[in-house]
Amino acid sequence: MLAEYWPVLLFIAVATGLGIALLVIGLLAGTSRPTAEKLAPYECGFEAFEDARMKFDVRYYLIAILFIIFDLEIAFLFPWATVFSDLGVIALVEMGLFLLLLVIGFAYVWKKGALEWE
Repeated sequence: MLAEYWPVLLFIAVATGLGIALLVIGLLAGTSRPTAEKLAPYECGFEAFEDARMKFDVRYYLIAILFIIFDLEIAFLFPWATVFSDLGVIALVEMGLFLLLLVIGFAYVWKKGALEWE
């Protein structure tokens, strides 16, 4: 039974060895000349001007979560579209209902003003 796992164990051992070897080569061959400018914290190319623990507006998180929700739901269309010809009319109706629910959810979010940024 252990013979069946040999390729997996070999793959893990090679991947681990390669990862460690690349890290060691990078440490040995790379130059390290830290300066005050290189060690300074920055964000998007600008100097840090506020505390790192500043509070963000809740609307930022709401927009991010809504983007993830709608983005992931739209990602369900790609596998469905690849096998559409094999699924038939029932799958077409089910996808139509799915998209209708997406549109209703989007309209609700839009009507509530969750997408407005002031």
